[in-house]
Amino acid sequence: MKIEVIKPGLQSSIQDRGRTGYMHLGVAKGGAIDPLSMTLANWLVGNAPTNPVLEICLLGPTLRFKQAVSVAVSGAKFELEVHSKEGVRSAVNVKQTIQLNSGDTLAFGKRLQGARAYLAVAGIFNYNAVLGSCATHFSAKFAGLEGRALQAGDQLSLSHCEVRQTRTLPIHVVQQYSGTYLLRCVPSVETSHFSPAQLSQFYTRSYLLRSDSNRMGLRFDGEPLSMNDMDELISSGLSQGSVQFPPSGLPIIASVDGQTIGGYPRIANVISADLFALGQLVAGDKVSFSLVSLEQAHDIYVSQQRQLAPYLDA
Repeated sequence: MKIEVIKPGLQSSIQDRGRTGYMHLGVAKGGAIDPLSMTLANWLVGNAPTNPVLEICLLGPTLRFKQAVSVAVSGAKFELEVHSKEGVRSAVNVKQTIQLNSGDTLAFGKRLQGARAYLAVAGIFNYNAVLGSCATHFSAKFAGLEGRALQAGDQLSLSHCEVRQTRTLPIHVVQQYSGTYLLRCVPSVETSHFSPAQLSQFYTRSYLLRSDSNRMGLRFDGEPLSMNDMDELISSGLSQGSVQFPPSGLPIIASVDGQTIGGYPRIANVISADLFALGQLVAGDKVSFSLVSLEQAHDIYVSQQRQLAPYLDA
């Protein structure tokens, strides 16, 4: 099957769970920034949770489908319509499977909440894996569709496409994106380099996401920490969710396409269960941080995985 890209959106790309085992070679994990939403979209169409999807950022695409197929959208909330080849327009419920006929067009409209939506198709994208993943790596320009975002006129190739039963997500797993977030953190490698006063300031202040944030890193504005007495560091491995403080005294959170080493001191690391929220932040959103223990972080993650267990099978 072919999907014709009529309008590409802002940065629509093929993503999956990313690639593991290559950070020591300078290759970031990549993949969907919000893997939770990706998993739910795949479940709605009966795919394995790791199937590649389209990640849609801020401004959605318009796509024409060349055969009848089941699709689903999860994550950020957009106004969404299906336009039939006869010209009939129908609003879509994004909490359930969307059944498309041959020639239908799926049009993303106004973004209402969040930053990134995930479009799953009941089928398989026909793109070769690079280092074990189809995830588009923008800076290195490989995998996905020639290592780039979608462009108008692209023809996305899929196989084994079919119409599957309609599924609906229960309300308790549908995320809401308020624009105000509390990110739970555990101590990081250089936490001890920060004074008690700096730690207190970090955990009591709020920060606003800057517009120059991207898949590499999330940058924030706010009242800066004083970094005058901070020791210089030797660069070392950097993981997703690391909260770094450069000389500006304002935090940067490493994201999925971020550099694999860094030299700024890390005050904390966002816990695994909250990483999905990093993919839904938009410029101007307010973020604050809360300290939890490693044991608490583990319990929170286990609880989240139990809640998601019904959606981890096709």
